Amino acid sequence: MRFTLGEAMVTITLMSILAMLAMPSFATWAANNKVRAVSDSLQNGLRFAQSEALRRSRPMVFSLTDSAAPETSLTAVAGGGNWSINVSRSSLDAQSVFVQAGVLADLASGVQINGPAAVCFNAMGRLVANTDTGVSGASCNTESPVITYVVDAAGSDRKLRVLAGMGGQIRMCDPARKFANSLDGCP
Repeated sequence: MRFTLGEAMVTITLMSILAMLAMPSFATWAANNKVRAVSDSLQNGLRFAQSEALRRSRPMVFSLTDSAAPETSLTAVAGGGNWSINVSRSSLDAQSVFVQAGVLADLASGVQINGPAAVCFNAMGRLVANTDTGVSGASCNTESPVITYVVDAAGSDRKLRVLAGMGGQIRMCDPARKFANSLDGCP
């Protein structure tokens, strides 16, 4: 079967038009996936900090940081591109001890995280206020019964929230959905 040059040009033109129409939705899909990846990593880090508090029977500090090597130099900052977990300074531990770190910024560039610089868990895995964590810049405040991180990216049509409740529950939710109608909705 042979095609003429005109038929080939029409086919290429139509394919180009269809590709141009699909680009905006593909860009939104990619931005939404970035938000989801960072939210998952943030939620997993918080859950790991909570489980380490229970396992070690020691208070833990989960902190956001821009430090590339939090095991040697750690300063907690709101909206940081990495996370770190440390045993909080207490009567049993004179120094803050590094446990583990994770990466957020490398997962997805251009994603913003809004929320506190640090979250503290007591030895029972519950949120607790702590101003003397042993981590520079990490002061945990529990004025609200729920600690909220909002994750968003340019080009995304949805934000996600990662919530940590006073009772120890940690969950990710979609603020565009209502909790009463959907399990992944926000309260």
